[in-house]
Amino acid sequence: MLNVLFVCLGNICRSPMAEAVLRHKIRESGLEAEISVDSAGTGDWHTGKPPHGGTRELLDRYGISYAGLVARTVQPEDLDRYDFIVCMDRSNEANVRKLAGGSGARIMGLMDLLPDEAFREVPDPYFTGNFDEVYRLVDAGCEALLFRLKEEISGKRTAGE
Repeated sequence: MLNVLFVCLGNICRSPMAEAVLRHKIRESGLEAEISVDSAGTGDWHTGKPPHGGTRELLDRYGISYAGLVARTVQPEDLDRYDFIVCMDRSNEANVRKLAGGSGARIMGLMDLLPDEAFREVPDPYFTGNFDEVYRLVDAGCEALLFRLKEEISGKRTAGE
Protein backbone atom coordinates (compact mmCIF):
# COMPACT_ATOMS: atom_id res chain seq x y z
CA MET A 1 0.00 0.00 0.00
CA LEU A 2 1.15 3.53 -0.80
CA ASN A 3 0.54 6.10 1.91
CA VAL A 4 0.15 9.82 1.13
CA LEU A 5 0.17 12.68 3.64
CA PHE A 6 -0.85 16.21 2.61
CA VAL A 7 0.54 19.04 4.74
CA CYS A 8 -0.44 22.68 5.13
CA LEU A 9 -0.22 25.19 7.96
CA GLY A 10 -3.29 24.57 10.13
CA ASN A 11 -4.79 21.46 8.49
CA ILE A 12 -8.22 23.03 8.04
CA CYS A 13 -8.18 24.42 4.48
CA ARG A 14 -5.72 23.15 1.87
CA SER A 15 -4.49 19.78 3.12
CA PRO A 16 -7.91 18.41 4.17
CA MET A 17 -9.26 19.60 0.82
CA ALA A 18 -6.47 17.67 -0.92
CA GLU A 19 -7.08 14.61 1.28
CA ALA A 20 -10.80 14.61 0.44
CA VAL A 21 -10.20 15.21 -3.29
CA LEU A 22 -7.57 12.46 -3.60
CA ARG A 23 -9.71 10.00 -1.61
CA HIS A 24 -12.56 10.75 -4.01
CA LYS A 25 -10.34 10.13 -7.03
CA ILE A 26 -8.93 6.94 -5.48
CA ARG A 27 -12.46 5.65 -4.83
CA GLU A 28 -13.48 6.46 -8.42
CA SER A 29 -10.40 4.54 -9.64
CA GLY A 30 -11.09 1.53 -7.42
CA LEU A 31 -7.70 1.84 -5.71
CA GLU A 32 -8.82 2.08 -2.04
CA ALA A 33 -6.91 -1.12 -1.20
CA GLU A 34 -3.71 0.26 -2.70
CA ILE A 35 -3.52 3.92 -1.62
CA SER A 36 -4.28 5.56 1.72
CA VAL A 37 -4.46 9.31 2.31
CA ASP A 38 -4.23 11.55 5.37
CA SER A 39 -3.48 15.19 6.10
CA ALA A 40 -1.80 17.20 8.83
CA GLY A 41 -0.63 20.70 9.64
CA THR A 42 2.65 22.15 10.82
CA GLY A 43 0.81 24.32 13.38
CA ASP A 44 -1.43 23.11 16.18
CA TRP A 45 -3.97 25.96 16.42
CA HIS A 46 -6.84 23.94 14.96
CA THR A 47 -6.11 20.45 16.30
CA GLY A 48 -9.30 18.41 16.59
CA LYS A 49 -11.39 20.80 14.49
CA PRO A 50 -13.19 19.93 11.22
CA PRO A 51 -12.17 21.50 7.92
CA HIS A 52 -12.78 25.24 7.47
CA GLY A 53 -16.31 26.22 6.44
CA GLY A 54 -15.03 27.41 3.05
CA THR A 55 -13.43 24.02 2.40
CA ARG A 56 -16.57 22.15 3.49
CA GLU A 57 -18.81 24.35 1.34
CA LEU A 58 -16.63 23.84 -1.72
CA LEU A 59 -16.36 20.06 -1.24
CA ASP A 60 -20.15 19.87 -0.77
CA ARG A 61 -20.56 21.73 -4.06
CA TYR A 62 -18.50 19.05 -5.86
CA GLY A 63 -20.08 16.12 -4.00
CA ILE A 64 -16.83 15.17 -2.26
CA SER A 65 -17.02 13.73 1.25
CA TYR A 66 -14.95 15.13 4.09
CA ALA A 67 -16.57 12.89 6.73
CA GLY A 68 -14.29 12.15 9.65
CA LEU A 69 -11.63 14.72 8.77
CA VAL A 70 -10.23 16.57 11.79
CA ALA A 71 -7.11 18.70 12.06
CA ARG A 72 -3.92 17.25 13.51
CA THR A 73 -0.25 18.18 13.50
CA VAL A 74 2.57 16.43 11.68
CA GLN A 75 4.37 13.99 13.98
CA PRO A 76 7.94 12.66 13.62
CA GLU A 77 6.61 9.12 13.06
CA ASP A 78 4.66 10.38 10.03
CA LEU A 79 7.97 10.63 8.18
CA ASP A 80 8.33 6.84 8.38
CA ARG A 81 4.64 6.02 7.95
CA TYR A 82 4.04 7.88 4.67
CA ASP A 83 5.62 7.20 1.27
CA PHE A 84 4.73 10.62 -0.13
CA ILE A 85 4.47 13.80 1.91
CA VAL A 86 2.95 16.50 -0.25
CA CYS A 87 3.19 20.07 1.04
CA MET A 88 1.04 22.99 0.00
CA ASP A 89 3.73 25.66 0.19
CA ARG A 90 7.50 26.06 0.56
CA SER A 91 7.31 27.12 4.21
CA ASN A 92 5.45 23.95 5.17
CA GLU A 93 7.81 21.90 3.02
CA ALA A 94 10.84 23.42 4.80
CA ASN A 95 9.30 22.63 8.19
CA VAL A 96 8.60 19.03 7.18
CA ARG A 97 12.11 18.59 5.77
CA LYS A 98 13.55 19.90 9.04
CA LEU A 99 11.45 17.39 10.97
CA ALA A 100 12.39 14.60 8.54
CA GLY A 101 16.13 14.68 9.11
CA GLY A 102 17.44 11.58 7.35
CA SER A 103 14.05 10.00 6.73
CA GLY A 104 13.47 8.24 3.43
CA ALA A 105 10.12 9.93 2.91
CA ARG A 106 9.55 11.55 -0.46
CA ILE A 107 8.73 15.15 0.36
CA MET A 108 7.48 17.45 -2.38
CA GLY A 109 5.32 20.46 -3.05
CA LEU A 110 1.95 19.81 -4.65
CA MET A 111 2.77 22.37 -7.31
CA ASP A 112 5.94 20.42 -8.21
CA LEU A 113 3.52 18.00 -9.87
CA LEU A 114 2.23 20.81 -12.11
CA PRO A 115 5.33 22.31 -13.73
CA ASP A 116 3.30 24.33 -16.27
CA GLU A 117 1.17 26.03 -13.61
CA ALA A 118 1.96 29.69 -12.88
CA PHE A 119 1.43 29.18 -9.14
CA ARG A 120 4.43 27.58 -7.43
CA GLU A 121 2.59 27.24 -4.11
CA VAL A 122 -1.04 26.64 -3.21
CA PRO A 123 -2.26 29.97 -1.76
CA ASP A 124 -3.76 29.73 1.72
CA PRO A 125 -7.49 30.49 1.45
CA TYR A 126 -7.63 31.08 5.21
CA PHE A 127 -5.97 34.39 4.36
CA THR A 128 -7.01 34.94 0.71
CA GLY A 129 -10.59 33.65 0.89
CA ASN A 130 -10.21 32.20 -2.63
CA PHE A 131 -11.28 28.59 -2.07
CA ASP A 132 -12.22 28.17 -5.75
CA GLU A 133 -8.66 28.89 -6.91
CA VAL A 134 -7.29 26.51 -4.30
CA TYR A 135 -9.71 23.80 -5.41
CA ARG A 136 -8.61 24.20 -9.03
CA LEU A 137 -4.96 23.74 -8.02
CA VAL A 138 -5.66 20.92 -5.59
CA ASP A 139 -7.82 19.04 -8.10
CA ALA A 140 -5.17 19.29 -10.84
CA GLY A 141 -2.37 18.41 -8.40
CA CYS A 142 -4.27 15.39 -7.08
CA GLU A 143 -4.92 14.21 -10.63
CA ALA A 144 -1.18 14.41 -11.38
CA LEU A 145 -0.32 12.70 -8.09
CA LEU A 146 -2.81 9.90 -8.74
CA PHE A 147 -1.23 9.33 -12.16
CA ARG A 148 2.18 9.05 -10.46
CA LEU A 149 0.81 6.69 -7.80
CA LYS A 150 -0.78 4.47 -10.46
CA GLU A 151 2.58 4.28 -12.25
CA GLU A 152 4.25 3.25 -9.00
CA ILE A 153 1.61 0.60 -8.30
CA SER A 154 2.00 -0.71 -11.85
CA GLY A 155 5.78 -0.85 -11.41
CA LYS A 156 5.43 -2.80 -8.17
CA ARG A 157 3.07 -5.26 -9.85
CA THR A 158 5.53 -5.70 -12.73
CA ALA A 159 8.35 -6.28 -10.24
CA GLY A 160 6.22 -8.90 -8.52
CA GLU A 161 5.94 -7.13 -5.17
